[in-house]
Amino acid sequence: MSVVTSREFNHDVSAVKRAAAAGPVIITDHGRPSHVLLSFADYQRLTGTGGRLGDAFVLDEEIGFDPVRPRDSLREVDL
Repeated sequence: MSVVTSREFNHDVSAVKRAAAAGPVIITDHGRPSHVLLSFADYQRLTGTGGRLGDAFVLDEEIGFDPVRPRDSLREVDL
């Protein structure tokens, strides 16, 4: 597991992404761990989410949604 500072991360994102291909990279901020960069394959393995990324944004059930127009908004034009 690699550890880089946020400054090192900002300076060379590509190098940190390459390091993440080999395993998680801990990014520190002021000497404390603040983030972890993973490859998408590692993320899927950890979360148990296989398949496509777009599938993560699909709801299991349909929800009701009625848009609300703010009082101070302009009226729709009748055609």
